[in-house]
Amino acid sequence: MSNYHINNVNGPANFGDHGRIEINNGTDAATLLRLADQLVERLRVENPALVPHAQVIQGELAGAGQDGRSADRGRIRSALETIGIGVAAGSGGLALAQDIGRLLGL
Repeated sequence: MSNYHINNVNGPANFGDHGRIEINNGTDAATLLRLADQLVERLRVENPALVPHAQVIQGELAGAGQDGRSADRGRIRSALETIGIGVAAGSGGLALAQDIGRLLGL
């Protein structure tokens, strides 16, 4: 009988920034901004109290595009988490928030 000693079994290889696997399928800034605009409009109907959080995402993406800098992922992540907690499961707002997070690799 043989024994195999396999050290360091941590799942899939880690690609991307900070050891995360990021697959964004070539998403550009315009697509992300369009999704953020849709999120603001959807939340105006579904949950108006969460609109300011969606506007944080929208503003951060727009500002980053205008200034030619990277978007502040921490601000976006925080806003997405708040929206995720506040919207109903299966809602269009939740789907848009998850899409934005997935495309940003958050």
